[in-house]
Amino acid sequence: MSKLTHIDASGQARMVDVGEKEITERSATAEAIIDLLPETLKLIMEGGHKKGDVFAVARIAGIQAAKKCSDLIPLCHPLMLSSVKVELQAIENSSQIRVLATCKLSGQTGVEMEALTAASVAALTVYDMCKAVDRGMVIHSLQLLEKSGGKSGHYKRDI
Repeated sequence: MSKLTHIDASGQARMVDVGEKEITERSATAEAIIDLLPETLKLIMEGGHKKGDVFAVARIAGIQAAKKCSDLIPLCHPLMLSSVKVELQAIENSSQIRVLATCKLSGQTGVEMEALTAASVAALTVYDMCKAVDRGMVIHSLQLLEKSGGKSGHYKRDI
């Protein structure tokens, strides 16, 4: 059975020592889904929101969040990300927004937490910008979709 890597032999929390790990190309993609009223989605898509371009602001917030992940998650390593991409897709037939975040680097540890943080903060930014017109929005399904690189190899969620 696998053991938790952030707990030492005496049960204390610790930052994992990655100093001896091989440097490899690593990437991770995460998503979050936002359910919102059709009128709210229409307002966003037509650019009629008084706060500006909701998708552009959320994209920038997600990128910034990935870069700040180690400031937010106590045992994460500060990483030199080589790429962060945040995409927001309107799904009109279900009145949803899908947030996809992909982080990449060449390094000794993975970028799953950075991708998850980017997706969640981008979704939270949509909520923040739209809460005045739709307090019933729901953010859900935050999940890792895929990761590659490192000793554990490739992972892809079965959908």
